[in-house]
Amino acid sequence: MNYQLIADDQALAELIERFAADDAVIVDTEFMRRDTYYPQPALVQLCFPGEPDQAWLIDPLAVADVGPLRALFENPDLVKVLHSASEDLEVFQVYLGAQPLPLFDTQRAAAFAGLGFSLGYRGLVERVSGLELAKGETRSDWLRRPLSDSQLDYAAADVIPLLPVYRHLRDTLDASGRTDWVLEDGAMAAAEATAPPAPSHTRVKSAWKLKPRQLAALALVCDWRDERARRLDKPKSWILADKVCLSVAQRLPTSSGELRSVPDMPQAVVRKQGEVLLELIDQARTLEDDELPPPLDKPLDNSQRDELKKLKQAAADLARDWQVEPEVLLPAKDYELMVRLANGEAVERPSRWSGWRQQALVEPLLELVGVEG
Repeated sequence: MNYQLIADDQALAELIERFAADDAVIVDTEFMRRDTYYPQPALVQLCFPGEPDQAWLIDPLAVADVGPLRALFENPDLVKVLHSASEDLEVFQVYLGAQPLPLFDTQRAAAFAGLGFSLGYRGLVERVSGLELAKGETRSDWLRRPLSDSQLDYAAADVIPLLPVYRHLRDTLDASGRTDWVLEDGAMAAAEATAPPAPSHTRVKSAWKLKPRQLAALALVCDWRDERARRLDKPKSWILADKVCLSVAQRLPTSSGELRSVPDMPQAVVRKQGEVLLELIDQARTLEDDELPPPLDKPLDNSQRDELKKLKQAAADLARDWQVEPEVLLPAKDYELMVRLANGEAVERPSRWSGWRQQALVEPLLELVGVEG
């Protein structure tokens, strides 16, 4: 693979200016996240139609002025092509404070073209182009410098072969009128990458079983844990694992001794942060009833699970008629939201229920369970 390493501000600015008139750019990243809260960008790979056999490898550890790259991402006339973009979008939000829009995700495009759901990069390239790519440096240390020839070859191979695949998928979806579906989903994925995450306590397994005051304690402890992880740039589990947060909330300890007895509680946390944790638990005890967090959703009952199966089957039937992969229509959790909505529960409708999905998919499914779209 042909590539050129971009390791200074001037080279980056000249590169972006050189291909400013192109209609698309293939994008990928290499990053590390073994012992940090935030992903650490280690390389950004680009490939432009103006020179389709060449990869441009931008070194974030050497380039100081990322303004030209940010401008590239914000150029509305240039389609950004990525494969399975979700993790890359988080990297770009941290690194650039910008999202690659308009976004054409080739993994989703392949699903809309009926080629398979969650098709890996190498599988997609081989299926469309017949080119077999080596796995190579998947577990490499991308923050090490200098990067090896093997690493750079691998990085270039993550963008150059995707350009003809993009052209093939774009032609296929243009013919079926579904290119806008991919671009719309790309815009929603970028919006999700910039939106505040759901409160951490709502994602703790079995948290729905807690009593209201225990749930308040869990929310306070998780918020403290998450803020500390961000400030120290360490994984949340290094501060306090979810299961430990849950056990603390269940037991509501009143002393350091009781805190030490919480299963799997790191004793270093008790020594250094025990007073803070006990203050949070005491705060949960003193909250007024109207200050307690709302209860979390219980699992669906048998009747609701039957409704869920009916919805999923109806969606699968539509997918078969449209010759697309059913998993790309809606995430599994959305069918549960529809069932809860039909059961009279307060449900915030996701933004993805609008756009092309609204009339073609969401409204018929809601009508099936007795909800007006």
